Amino acid sequence: MTNIRPPQLAAKEMASHLLGGGAALLPTDTLPALAAAPDHAAQIWALKQRPQDKPLILMASQADQLLALTSEEARDDAEPLVDRFWPGALTLVLPVTSRLSQNLNPGRATLGMRVPDCDVTRTLLSQSGPLATTSANASGAPSSRSAAEAGAAFPDLPLLSPLPWPVPSGLASTVIAWTSPGCWQVLRQGAVMVDVTETSPPCSG
Repeated sequence: MTNIRPPQLAAKEMASHLLGGGAALLPTDTLPALAAAPDHAAQIWALKQRPQDKPLILMASQADQLLALTSEEARDDAEPLVDRFWPGALTLVLPVTSRLSQNLNPGRATLGMRVPDCDVTRTLLSQSGPLATTSANASGAPSSRSAAEAGAAFPDLPLLSPLPWPVPSGLASTVIAWTSPGCWQVLRQGAVMVDVTETSPPCSG
């Protein structure tokens, strides 16, 4: 580590830091992210001073790493959306039976997941494996829009290098949840417009 506050780590060093239990700050295509390895995700809620009923998002470098976690029915419905929007600013909330859901979304059997459209972060993810993420700001505070703002919010955490980071859209990802075969629910309209009626029949409830 250097004396720079916050320190800057390249992908290989950052992957070791995260897999060793640390947290870090990363760029994405939407907003800067606060990240940790899934087994060490609990620290994210503490760092953000955020209630645990607010779930984290699992990011990965490849879609198949994420879709392998869900059911066959949900995967079949998700694949057309993944082909169209990933890498990109669409978060899919899918049923997950592994303990990952308890690490990132305690008490529920679903998990939000996406592949970011940010080359430097996907390079890191290819070395670290999937990471638990959320926006890089304290709970209730405005979202960070840059490495400088993220570093100011969490000055003890390393920043993924190189800097400057790619300029993000500044909009959170769109979030849609799979509810049953062929049916999706829009939870948050964000950076991309997704008309799930294109891929879903009319769904009750």
